[in-house]
Amino acid sequence: MGLIKFKPTTPSRRHMSGNDFSEITKSRPEKSLLLPLKKTGGRNSYGRITIRHRGGGHKRMLRIIDFKRDLFDVPGKVLSIEYDPNRTSRIALIEYQNAQRRYILAPVGLAVGAEIVSTNERTIDIKEGNCMPLRLIPQGTLIHNIELTNGKGGQIVRSAGTSAQIMAKEEPFAHIRMPSGEIRLIRLDCHATIGQLSNVEHEDIILGKAGKMRWLGKKPQSRGSAMNPVDHPHGGGEGKAGQGNPHPVSPWGQPTKGYRTRKHGRYSQRFIVKRRK
Repeated sequence: MGLIKFKPTTPSRRHMSGNDFSEITKSRPEKSLLLPLKKTGGRNSYGRITIRHRGGGHKRMLRIIDFKRDLFDVPGKVLSIEYDPNRTSRIALIEYQNAQRRYILAPVGLAVGAEIVSTNERTIDIKEGNCMPLRLIPQGTLIHNIELTNGKGGQIVRSAGTSAQIMAKEEPFAHIRMPSGEIRLIRLDCHATIGQLSNVEHEDIILGKAGKMRWLGKKPQSRGSAMNPVDHPHGGGEGKAGQGNPHPVSPWGQPTKGYRTRKHGRYSQRFIVKRRK
């Protein structure tokens, strides 16, 4: 697992870097765990663009990931570590003793042949890939794929290289430090998986050229200052000067670059012990 640097054979290659995929052990996905993935191009059911700068990209198939880990007390063996085009972390194919196969998010250190298990009540080993309620996990342990509602499945800490940490426990909550630095309360009955997620080097990848972003399904974004006043608050004016030096805002006038958009008084605010920086 690491990065490769490309030789500067072209200007775009000069600083480009990418994954070496050394941890991948199987190139073809499990057919029984695939679904077709239809692209929207950022458009809703009326055909109107509701998400800008989205469209194109390489064709993909959806891998069905087991975020719930609800096959309790049935040991599973890791068959392979695979690439998933729909997420930044790697996924692991697990075969359980009852012959079921499922994909899970692969943590750092999970290798082919390793045995993992998920539990609801009993105490099991604290090792990468095991899943259990927060009340059974010791303080200071790194965790990922954390539930916010018991039985709903992991909803947070699911991207490459991320992990949260259990800071304290006070019935009926655990104090969890998030990757952002925020400390929030999550019920002790909610499940989490042990370990830090794989593909830690993802944040260091340099795409190198605009075309690589197009492969990912992202379209170019025009500067507001290059638009007309009817299209953007920064638009208009003579030449490149535009509207002078206004406060940076979105096309709909909302301040950007540091403006806080989180609403106070919402339900989730009660569970935040310390805000992110």
